[in-house]
This record gives sequence, C-alpha cells and structure tokens, in this order.
Amino acid sequence: MKLHADLTRRARVNSLELDWLPSPMAGVHRRMLDRKGGEVARATSIVRYEPQSFFSSHTHSGGEEFLVLEGTFSDENGDYRAGTYVRNPVGSSHTPFSKTGSTIFVKLQQFHPLDQASVRVDTNTACWQDGSASGITVLPLHRYESEVVSLVKCEPGVSFPENTPVGGEEVLVLDGVLSDHLGHYEQGTWIRNPPDSRQQRWSQQGCLFYRKTGHLNPSLWVG
Repeated sequence: MKLHADLTRRARVNSLELDWLPSPMAGVHRRMLDRKGGEVARATSIVRYEPQSFFSSHTHSGGEEFLVLEGTFSDENGDYRAGTYVRNPVGSSHTPFSKTGSTIFVKLQQFHPLDQASVRVDTNTACWQDGSASGITVLPLHRYESEVVSLVKCEPGVSFPENTPVGGEEVLVLDGVLSDHLGHYEQGTWIRNPPDSRQQRWSQQGCLFYRKTGHLNPSLWVG
C-alpha cells in the first residue's frame, strides 16, 4: 500500500475527516496519514484503542514513536497518560493495550538505525523553553543528528520567523488553528513539508502542535 508515500511531495490531511479503518486486532482502529508497505510498513497514523483492547506482541524493526492524544495507553513497561511522548528504539518489542481506551499519534519504521535512545516524556509536567519569538514556547522531546522533535505552543496573534527546514518537517496540530501562506489548519491536521520548503506561519487564536524536522531522508531509515 502507498499513501502519501513520496517524501519529496507536500502532504496535508485533516485526520478528523478520515474514516476509522480496522486493524488486524479487534477494538483497534486507524486513521492512516502516510504509509508505504503492508501490515508491516513505514507508517504515520492516528490509532484508537477501545477499552480493554490490545495489540499482539510485535518488534519494531525500524523503531516506534508515539504521542498519547487521549486516554491512557499501556504496555508491559507502564501506563502512558494523555500528553506522554514515547520512543521505542529499533529492535524493541512490546504488547500494547488500553484498559480504559486511548488514542495515539504513532510513527513506525522511521528511525535512523543508530538512534537507540529510549525516550519517555510526560509533557504535562516537563519544562518548556522560550521559542524563536515572543509568545512562542517550545518543549524539546528528542534530538538525534539532524532530527529534532518538539511540541510548540504559541499565543494568539503570534507570527513565526520565516524558516526553511533543511531536512523537511512534519506538523500535527494538537489544539487551536495554525496558519501559513498556503492555508489554515485546525486541530487534527497533519502536514508534511519536503526538504528546503519555505515556511511562513502565524496563529490568530493561538495553537499547540507537534513538530519534527530534519528527518526526511529515507536512505537513513530501516525497512
């Protein structure tokens, strides 16, 4: 299966407008944002676990990254409430489940093979830092070579300094409305901008978004 698989092309999807598609496990459904491959694939998705649902044990041959959007997501290593960011490195395995139900944003098969950091960040209690302009704050989540992952928060009426991410970027709007020279993006919108694409952004009402930059080089990925 190929869905927004060409990393040299811009992609934009409002995930809230997508249908929930069943996974191989009962009670686990997905909204696919990008995908290349079959059931084991390089993939970016929104995944919903119904209460008392689980996924069978599996190994992350290319790593797994997720941000819990709603509820509490769990595996044998612990419980992850909404706002928790997790990276499971290449070769790791687990058996995920949710007792009360949860929704996560998840990326699979997209790690640099030498990036073996295991990351757990509760963004509800972590310390934010000043951003690139007044009214912008940033919460760093992970960095490896050119790849940088963070949450970005901006106050109403803020404009971002113009920038051109050398290694491309991905954005998921978590709250509010983010705007750029191409449009306006409400909560749930996922955007992928290819390397060297100019970005000029602002937010009239304020917003919170996930951002990853410097990673759109498929020659570095496993799988």
